[in-house]
Amino acid sequence: MAVPQTKGELLAAIALEFGKLRKALDDIPEGTVHTRTMEGHAKGTMMSPLDLVAYLTGWNELVLKWLDRDAAGLPVDFPETGFKWNELGRLAQKFYRDYEDVPYPALVARLEAAKARIVAAIEGKDEAALYGRGWYEKWTMGRMIQFNTSSPYANARGRLRKWLKAQATP
Repeated sequence: MAVPQTKGELLAAIALEFGKLRKALDDIPEGTVHTRTMEGHAKGTMMSPLDLVAYLTGWNELVLKWLDRDAAGLPVDFPETGFKWNELGRLAQKFYRDYEDVPYPALVARLEAAKARIVAAIEGKDEAALYGRGWYEKWTMGRMIQFNTSSPYANARGRLRKWLKAQATP
């Protein structure tokens, strides 16, 4: 799918990629959600399907934090307070820890809820707010949302498909 350039394209990309991801999440055998045999987000690390959902949930909730702070007229600390863009592997590890005690079904529900709140926030914005000006450096709000929703959903689905195939191979 092409990079979204409008509000409608962004909403469509999120819906499409999340729908595909949701199907892949449903294919994960319940007994394997904690199995750390998938390449992690930091070099040399391994993660489980639960970690992957934690990562997505962490980023979606972080996008919501950005949007909430922006709406309140407060500065947004990109990517997250205490982290620089070159420390995303460390941020991924934080997300894994943040959600490690959340049961898998509850974590998937939390991801769905965060995605729904992001969609509602997008629906409440006009084209100018989403794509009419830079929000973080040269990136528009719409692009920053896409970087952290539809793109990671597609990436996660690919990781899960590869992982599921490896699990099925004796």
